[in-house]
Amino acid sequence: MQHALLRSEDQSSDGHTMVDVALSGVTVPEHKVAAVKRGSAGDVRFRALTLAASVLVLAVFAGVMLSLAMGAAPAIKAFGFDFLTTQYWNPVTEKFGGLASIYGTLISSVIAMLLAVPVGIGIAIFLTEICPRPLRRPIGIAIELLAGIPSIVYGIWGLFSFAPYFQENIQPWFVDLVANVPVLQDVFAGPPYGIGIFTASFILMIMILPFISAVTRDVFDTVPATLKESAYAMGCTTWEVVWRVVLPFARTGVVGGAMLALGRALGETMAVTFVIGNAHHIASSLFAPGTTISATIANEFTEAVGDLYRASLIELGLILFFITFIVLASAQIMLRALEKRAGGVQG
Repeated sequence: MQHALLRSEDQSSDGHTMVDVALSGVTVPEHKVAAVKRGSAGDVRFRALTLAASVLVLAVFAGVMLSLAMGAAPAIKAFGFDFLTTQYWNPVTEKFGGLASIYGTLISSVIAMLLAVPVGIGIAIFLTEICPRPLRRPIGIAIELLAGIPSIVYGIWGLFSFAPYFQENIQPWFVDLVANVPVLQDVFAGPPYGIGIFTASFILMIMILPFISAVTRDVFDTVPATLKESAYAMGCTTWEVVWRVVLPFARTGVVGGAMLALGRALGETMAVTFVIGNAHHIASSLFAPGTTISATIANEFTEAVGDLYRASLIELGLILFFITFIVLASAQIMLRALEKRAGGVQG
């Protein structure tokens, strides 16, 4: 019975089966054949174009790394590993060490992240859960506009507005406040210069805040409304909904936004150059002047006389390249681990 049904379905209206039609030698119209060939050729060109774009990215990456390595070769040969462990920087005697610049880059970025991440997440929570709907869009746009301000404007504002106010009002008060507190009295000590590592970190915090808040807000908006409504129906408060529902659901995106902001902070140049003090030494106080890799290169590259001096600056650029690469690679590994953990919990 089943064989009979299958046989009848395979027959065409004129009594011929599909196999007979296929073997009958019926010719396909030429315009249809040409259309298929054109489609196949288009697919081939599309694949070749996307492959070329991918190869171009890898070629640019390899070219930048190779050019930096070649330019830094004299400094690497002259100083070796000592370049990473010494802070002595004297162009006159051609003795160079990048430890002070590396330290300033890392510590200013870390402090900026410690200040910006809680504030950015708080802004995102306010905009998605608490803020009245008519005000959400204007406030969100105002915060995102901070990302469009040129970094040199931040630097000028920091040098001529924030640094004098910080020097006269906040810094002396804070130094007196922690004068008798162990550890803190050394971390926040010294004369009130106004400029320094902490000032640069504060300016960086303002600059990366829009990235963190915008990405986090968009991620929070992807949380299904049914999850939050269910939590509210069970009697949860807004804080409990955010802490137990929203943040666990969106933690991968929050971490991704934070890592994006960290990459932005590591490479910032002009704003930091204005307010960090540009001093090649490591001080125990965060209020003391310092420097970063980007600030050192921006300040001294045009005045670099001699191959060794120029090679030392290029080696600093190579180090910054590797630091950024390691940070972004670590972020990818962390995001994949969070995704696997979330998948295991959901499963």
